[in-house]
Amino acid sequence: MANAKQTEQIQKGQGFIAALDQSGGSTPKALKLYGIEEDAYSGETEMFDMIHAMRSRIIKSPAFTGEKVIGAILFEQTMDREIDGIPTATYLWEKRGVVPFLKIDKGLEAEVKGCQTLKPIPGLEDLLTRAAKAGIFGTKERSVISAANAEGIRDVVAQQFELAKTVIAHGLMPIVEPEVTISIADKAAAEAMLREAILEQLMALGEDEKVMLKLSLPTNANFYKPLVDHPKVLKVVALSGGYSRETANEMLAQNTGMIASFSRALTEGLSAQQSDAEFDAMLAETIEGIYQASIAG
Repeated sequence: MANAKQTEQIQKGQGFIAALDQSGGSTPKALKLYGIEEDAYSGETEMFDMIHAMRSRIIKSPAFTGEKVIGAILFEQTMDREIDGIPTATYLWEKRGVVPFLKIDKGLEAEVKGCQTLKPIPGLEDLLTRAAKAGIFGTKERSVISAANAEGIRDVVAQQFELAKTVIAHGLMPIVEPEVTISIADKAAAEAMLREAILEQLMALGEDEKVMLKLSLPTNANFYKPLVDHPKVLKVVALSGGYSRETANEMLAQNTGMIASFSRALTEGLSAQQSDAEFDAMLAETIEGIYQASIAG
């Protein structure tokens, strides 16, 4: 079963969840934004060494503690690596007071009915067993909705909840993430269909089953409040989805009970070329801004 202290921190803690889970496909872009060009490394091993160094620098920064960062989502290779000789998940919880999550999805299928479901996850049972043994609290799995197609959205949500039940069976907390693309013209209509589909799936959960939800910031403030207040939902977190950090923070502050789970918006402005003092100051300012937006509602 999930750690009771960690459950309480996620449910009641004041703060947000950091998304440090860029995987193979998105790592080069993340490194480039951090000031490391592709010609600075050769092959995947060096690339993942560099992204781990970046993540370690963030995690070890003085402002990155459970006081304002209540959780962090990791990539599988990050879970399997160490920080200062300590397994990453253990370091997060024992040294920083931050609850560790794991990204488990392996990418998206081609778009059907305006939506992209999850690709199969090879070795899922083994991965979840390893995650639980490593001290991981929960998982995250991302699908994408790019059109207000009710059937496509129901398919996405049904698959997400089917996977969530497997995660729960391993004693972990699933973060269900059906991301609505922020640039689509029918975003509000897609959100209405998504909320309805999620509410249907929540009603079908067993007595002891709960999930978390990671959703794009809604077009209309507090549109997801029925999900925030639902007894089967531990927490609703928001993804920045391409909004600038400033815009994402402004939108988040209008949504009562939602907290941030930002990736690019968290690392915006950080650079490998910064001194430790400059890096720590920038990250502290960023964390404070996201924290304030998360507790504003």
